Amino acid sequence: MPKQRRALVIGGSMSGLLAAVMLSRRGWAVEVFERVESELAGRGAGIVAQAELIAHLDALGLDTTDLGIVAQTRKLLDVDGRVTLTVECPQVLTAWERVYRVLRDAFPPQHYHRGRAFKAFEETGSAVVARFADGGTEAADVLIGADGLRSTVRGQCLPDVVPLYAGYCAWRALLPESAIPREIHRELFDSMAFCLPPGEQCVFYPVAGPNGDLRPGQRRYNVVWYRPADEATELPWLLTDDSGVTHSISIPPPLIRRDAVAAMRAAAERLLPPQFRAIVRLIDEPILQPIYDLESPRLAFGRVAIVGDAAFVARPHVAAGVSKAANDAAALAAALEAEADVPSGLRRFEAARLPAGQKIVERARHLGAYLQATQSAEERARSAQHSIPEAVLAETAMLDFLY
Repeated sequence: MPKQRRALVIGGSMSGLLAAVMLSRRGWAVEVFERVESELAGRGAGIVAQAELIAHLDALGLDTTDLGIVAQTRKLLDVDGRVTLTVECPQVLTAWERVYRVLRDAFPPQHYHRGRAFKAFEETGSAVVARFADGGTEAADVLIGADGLRSTVRGQCLPDVVPLYAGYCAWRALLPESAIPREIHRELFDSMAFCLPPGEQCVFYPVAGPNGDLRPGQRRYNVVWYRPADEATELPWLLTDDSGVTHSISIPPPLIRRDAVAAMRAAAERLLPPQFRAIVRLIDEPILQPIYDLESPRLAFGRVAIVGDAAFVARPHVAAGVSKAANDAAALAAALEAEADVPSGLRRFEAARLPAGQKIVERARHLGAYLQATQSAEERARSAQHSIPEAVLAETAMLDFLY
């Protein structure tokens, strides 16, 4: 009998679990290492469950019934609260934790290791050895970096590839369905609702409730408001807490200064339709998400590969993050099955997924160019094409451009 091949997956979030489940279904012995000690369920925000993702979950034999809420329409509101445009666009809207739980339950818990922070790797020719912050080591045939935007695996392989700030931030929140005023709920809750202040974008939509609850009254409302923020001045101000510490990449919600939140609320009263203003007033502790681009020139490094957000981070407008991670994992598993030699398999994976990642990042840049604090001449031209209301409703969270 041939020896069972072994894989180490660094990162136990969505892309790590997708890779782990797909490899294990093809006969690999897989160990997942997550640096966070506590269970990840409950984190994250709303997502669009694209058809590609659902197809991958179905192919794995996982239950995708009641994965989320099917919103049939998209609505655009003007500043006075009138619905000026309605588009039919059925999509499954859900919460990050709902999909995460499906994957987490599909992977053996004894092979999922929490509180194991990856430090570095080294190759020995016939194996790759991972070293962890606790002093432990693990050896395997392949190591998969699925550790997200701040990937330590990518940092060792591509130290010069870092997230690039896009010129704007998103204010986000998840609100309980029961808190939404009755008239607003009746008018907007079952749709993806947009408003477009000059150079900005708001999108609100329903998602699953805590623990994936889809019962009416127990769901949540996902709030996202994209606003320009200059990198040299406003972004550092937003990322600086009350103690004077300026955080890199992002800031924990409890540390966002009260004056920054107050400024956001004041802007809502000036710029948003009355329905959206009422929703913003309900937010107790908003999340601030600076938007970044990240594009890796390579995905394979001997016996090591990077997948998901460790490899490419696209602006959220394409809503491709989890689908991209699923496609990465499927291509990785197929390539390693097709090639007996692991490095050859990873090169095959890279050839399949590098162009797709590049295309997604480029498309997301086009859709978000009009939200940037500063724009080049080319970006201003993109703005004219992608910022008109009809384009925003037709293109946001749609993956037609890939085909």
